[in-house]
Parts: sequence; C-alpha cells; structure tokens
Amino acid sequence: MTSIDKALALFSQRYVAQCQQQFGHLPADADLVGLASPCISETTEECVYWQPVVREEKGDFSNVERAIELTLHADVIEFYGSQYCADMPAQWHGQSLTLLQVWSDEDFERLQENILGHLVMQRRLKQKPTVFIAAAEDELQVISLCNLTGQVLLETLGTNKREVLAPSLDLFLSQLQPSPMKTTV
Repeated sequence: MTSIDKALALFSQRYVAQCQQQFGHLPADADLVGLASPCISETTEECVYWQPVVREEKGDFSNVERAIELTLHADVIEFYGSQYCADMPAQWHGQSLTLLQVWSDEDFERLQENILGHLVMQRRLKQKPTVFIAAAEDELQVISLCNLTGQVLLETLGTNKREVLAPSLDLFLSQLQPSPMKTTV
C-alpha cells in the first residue's frame, strides 16, 4: 500500500465515521440511486447507502497516457485507481470542496475521458499539465495535482492562475476534513 492509498483510505474512514456519528448511518446519496457500484451497502427508493471498497486490481491509465503521450504522476494513478467510492464533501482550511472519486468501472471510463479532455485543453493553452482531484465551490476552479511536481493546487480553469495548497497529495489528504452533508431520506 502506497502513502497515497493509505492517506485516501484514512480520509475515507474518517468520512464514513463522521457520517455515522452525525447521521447514525453510512454515507447516503440520493443522486446515485440506480447506478451500480461495488460500494453500495443498501438501496432504498430515496437513496443509496455506501462505503468505500478497495479495488482488487488498480485502475489502469495507460490508455490516457498513450492518447496524450504523457506519463501521469504516480499519485494520480494511486488516487483514482485504489478504491471505489462516492464523491466526498470536505473542507480544506475552511474552503469547501468535493473530493472526486470513482463510483464504478463505467465511472472510471468517464473519468479517463474527462482527464484526457482536461490535458488536451491545457496543451492547447500551453499550460503545465495538471489532473483535477476535487471540485471547488467556485465552478471555475478545481483542486488539481501538478503532473510535474506532485503539488496540490487550486487552479482557475482556462488561466495560468494556480495557488499551491500542499506540497504533496498525501499531506493534502491527511489535512482534509470530512464535511458530510445530510441526504434527505
């Protein structure tokens, strides 16, 4: 298990524990009803109760790397390739964000297409490559991983504006605070 696997697993465990403490049940999501996933513990008409599941086989990004002719930072591969999980709302030093995750194999394919599109756009704009890992409150911003340095950045899409949030993904994940939202059930 890598440091990224461990940091992500620990954050996910903290997220699930906080849901159970605050709401008395596993994380629940109404938007995921009808979408198959190994994460699902229970499905009702109103929502899906879920918990993270470690992938038996790591997610493979070689098709993305071949298509863009770029080797992805190992932390990106570990982050998206180590578990199935729903997206998790969180706080980074008071800033709200949603940590993006892979719900299923079908979702993994969609993620790869989105990463490829993001990298192609950056190449056209002659920007250093990054891969998004979280959505920020401002829809023009994303939390991303610099593909060259491994730093976690707050990036304003379509511009060169980037702010370093953490020197590494494992440090970012260890300092991230779960912020689960109540699903109406």
